[in-house]
Amino acid sequence: MLQQIHIKNLALIDEEEIEFSDGINILTGETGAGKSVILGSINLALGARADSDMIRTGAEWALAELTFLLDDDEKKRVLDMGFEPDSDGTLFISRKISPGKSVCRVMGETVTLAALRELAESLITIHGQNDQKSLLGSARQREILDGYIGAPLAALIEPLKEMCSNKRETLDELAKIGDDTAARTREMDLLAYEIDEIEKASLTAGEEERLESEYRRMSNAKKIGEAVGGARNLISGEDGESLSDALGRARREIAAVAQFDDDLGVILDQMDDADSILQDISRSLADAAEDLIFDDQTFRETEERLDLIHRLQSKYGATIQEILDQKEDKERRLCVLENAEAFMEESREKLKKLDEDMRRQCRKITETRKKGALELAEKIRVSLVDCNFLDVRFEIAVESDENAITGDGWDRIRFDIQTNPGEAVRPLDQIASGGELSRIMLGIKTVFADRKDTKTLIFDEIDAGISGKTAWKVAEKLGSLSDRHQIICITHLPQIAAMADHHFVINKEFSGERTLTRIREIDRKESVGELARLLSADEVTEEVTKNASQLKERADKAKGKK
Repeated sequence: MLQQIHIKNLALIDEEEIEFSDGINILTGETGAGKSVILGSINLALGARADSDMIRTGAEWALAELTFLLDDDEKKRVLDMGFEPDSDGTLFISRKISPGKSVCRVMGETVTLAALRELAESLITIHGQNDQKSLLGSARQREILDGYIGAPLAALIEPLKEMCSNKRETLDELAKIGDDTAARTREMDLLAYEIDEIEKASLTAGEEERLESEYRRMSNAKKIGEAVGGARNLISGEDGESLSDALGRARREIAAVAQFDDDLGVILDQMDDADSILQDISRSLADAAEDLIFDDQTFRETEERLDLIHRLQSKYGATIQEILDQKEDKERRLCVLENAEAFMEESREKLKKLDEDMRRQCRKITETRKKGALELAEKIRVSLVDCNFLDVRFEIAVESDENAITGDGWDRIRFDIQTNPGEAVRPLDQIASGGELSRIMLGIKTVFADRKDTKTLIFDEIDAGISGKTAWKVAEKLGSLSDRHQIICITHLPQIAAMADHHFVINKEFSGERTLTRIREIDRKESVGELARLLSADEVTEEVTKNASQLKERADKAKGKK
């Protein structure tokens, strides 16, 4: 359940908090008051596209924060996704946008937009007016049907997608071989030359790093020699007293008085250790000096070997391992070209078998879709009757085109409807009005609401294009949904607003020279007044207020019968 929204510096909103509850949460207000900003803030927090124009004028950033209270099932899903709500089920989501960037956080931890959107899908279902328009497209209709069927269909589609991928790869490999024999011969000659060039180099892993180290040492032999010699002189004392002699004198001084202070014995031991270390260093420096002895030929061979490696890297890869991998790729390619006829025949047989398997899989998918289409169409029809389509027929056609196989099958899905007795059943996009689309989408959402685990359903002006008795039927439908789901609904219709368990009014206010959007929850008396405003054409009269009160009472009775 969505418990709270906190909005700051977004559009006309300075800073607002809205606390939602179970049941039906209704938002009303004059056109242009900022109702869309509320929905926009929810979408923004859940990963919708962010635009710096959304930031309130004069502010440097905008913030949208959501607080959810999860039940046990929701907590388990959220935990499975890698997020950890509080022990009481509280989950915090925030999105801060500033020019050029946005930061998404869940429980204070930064997350990617992709992860945020996946989380959002498990918590909220949002129905906006754009959903109604998309409902007319075949792709969206197929998505709805496939979503209803769910896992059984997904288990059939997944192997089909893999088959399609294998087919694309096989066709690509055939295309790379080509029909031009002369071109194939030229490529084979080039591959043979390149393979031979790499083989002759006899490269070994790690060779470049070792040679680079040796080359640096030889190139800087003079500097190294001077440094090593200087260090040896200081330790051995060739130019004066050695460090070992000085340390020996210091030890004798301490040894002479060590009998008077037990702690000095520890210092004597440390001096002995230091003397041993100096001797080891002296021997190591002598070895380093000997390693600097090399001839010009060794230096040239190292330099030439590095030049060879660098030249091969410029042609075949940035590292020796990449060069060796390139050699293997070229050997495989050469093998394919040398056996082109056999490979092409094998590929053709593979494609033939893939086509047969794909068609077999498509038939299974079509059969599953047709069965699901019958079930879904009947459920939608029943739901549409509740939305005041009293004598409605609703059908889902599954039409197959065997020449149009994709990773989703070869089916084209079409929603057909008859809303008036005596008329033919026709495609949805040919007969549905705006108001009918609103109700059809609500009917579909109702069917899916009981199948999806999301507890919060948000409707943005589901009332578009409807009025009168139909509006009341839609209101009752929302009321029945609120038995099992939290409903948040933006509406202009008094019939729907009357169903509110919690009613919020959105207004524009002028403060100084700034325009602000304000949101507040109103009590029952104020709610009746808001219903009266929605009912009236101009002036809110006593009669209109009486009608509003009666509408509210009727809504209370309707909800009491649920």
